[in-house]
Amino acid sequence: MTIISDKEKLEKVFKTFNFNDFRWIKASQITVAHWVRFKCTFGCTSYGKKGSCPPQVPSVDECRAFFSEYSDAVIFRFKKTVDKPEDRVPWSRELSRELIKLEREVFWSGYHKSFMLFMDECRLCSTCTGERTTCVNKDDARPGPESLAVDVFGTVRSAGYPIKVLRNYDEEMNRYAILLVE
Repeated sequence: MTIISDKEKLEKVFKTFNFNDFRWIKASQITVAHWVRFKCTFGCTSYGKKGSCPPQVPSVDECRAFFSEYSDAVIFRFKKTVDKPEDRVPWSRELSRELIKLEREVFWSGYHKSFMLFMDECRLCSTCTGERTTCVNKDDARPGPESLAVDVFGTVRSAGYPIKVLRNYDEEMNRYAILLVE
């Protein structure tokens, strides 16, 4: 269990990365649901094409068990408006690289179980091999919350964050990454 002084120490680390919009939650507040996996399977063009997306990830029940091994989590909010849908990719890639650096810093701060969930599918490489076993970025590749069956809408709303389905890319996005801490 993370104690308050430890949280304050970690918050200073978050802020050194300019990640200032975050909230602590209990890991038990992360909602895992089968419907999320179905949306990945029957509605996402990355299904079967990314090494950190279904079916290359654990089952929903295994994901639920994974989250139960943590006491605390941090939700990071990132707001962004893009001109074109493809503008989201380089922004997401750069942000994911920074999130991995943050995860490492938290690890080096004594939290050996720290694990980051990107705000998006893994986009570290321009082209993904589609298989975890042949991933060229095994050390840094991470799944997005939806890949692990996280109901992002329910989870961030329970933390008091805004989120809604957007109709157009000219609307401001609220995107969320999750850091698991123990």
